[in-house]
Amino acid sequence: MLTKTVLAAMLAIAMSGPAFAADPAKTGQSAKGPTLTDDRGMTLYTFDKDANGKSACNGPCAANWPPLSAAGDAQASGGYTVIARDDGSRQWAYRGRPLYTWVKDAKPGDITGDGFLNGAWHVAMP
Repeated sequence: MLTKTVLAAMLAIAMSGPAFAADPAKTGQSAKGPTLTDDRGMTLYTFDKDANGKSACNGPCAANWPPLSAAGDAQASGGYTVIARDDGSRQWAYRGRPLYTWVKDAKPGDITGDGFLNGAWHVAMP
């Protein structure tokens, strides 16, 4: 009996460390297949004008394409990194590409932003 209690405590301690931190995005389904989503299931996008891990979507652009916010203590994990935005906030990126949602997507699985602005916006794929 004591062994089960000790094992349960050890497992709880091991899983509470940063090595087991949850990814900032999830994988959902859309008409294009698997896509990265935020915690509400809304599709995430990348922007062709972003370069070198820096967001080019600020001001009115960011009002329409809200960045996937990263907490002040967020740490890179797997393919995810944290970038600094022009306004000083932090944003998640996947494989070096900053991630955004699109205000005109109404429900999980919507991909209405894909191809927007002459093809500059793309569904983020896992």
